[in-house]
Amino acid sequence: MEPELQETIDYIAVRRLQNAYADIVTRRAWEELHDVFVPDIEVVLDTRRGEPLRLRGPQAVGDFIDEAIAEFDFFEFVILNTRVSLGHTPHLGDGVGDPDAASARMWMNELRHEQAAGGRWTLVYGLYQDEFRRIDGRWWFVARRYQSLARTARDFDVFPMPTLREQGDIA
Repeated sequence: MEPELQETIDYIAVRRLQNAYADIVTRRAWEELHDVFVPDIEVVLDTRRGEPLRLRGPQAVGDFIDEAIAEFDFFEFVILNTRVSLGHTPHLGDGVGDPDAASARMWMNELRHEQAAGGRWTLVYGLYQDEFRRIDGRWWFVARRYQSLARTARDFDVFPMPTLREQGDIA
């Protein structure tokens, strides 16, 4: 197969994985996280409220998100932009063309409505820095780091821009 065609196929496969994650979270279909995350995935969450949380495995991630968004009668996870880099060796950032590795930055927004709080709408903006691996011909999330960028509170909290890691190096 031509390298450009394989690159296109791999890019689309990774984007589909990102889209699947957004769909799973919006629908609160936590069991489906097992279809996109490897069983031992580590997810690091920096919500700018104390030390980052470290979650291991799809079940822990789903349980955390479920509790965090339980009060919202409307919740939608929106991918604003993403940059996917194919062929990067995870954690090394050396760009040595590993055809089964990829990384991405995904800028996102959460639209949330809380009826119990008087019908209040809130927004969250954040950044995911992800690593992916093709295993047995299928792409999976293998590592993930999230950082909050801004969120509504009484006003609107904006945080300093996080350090952007080189593609393939989210550790």
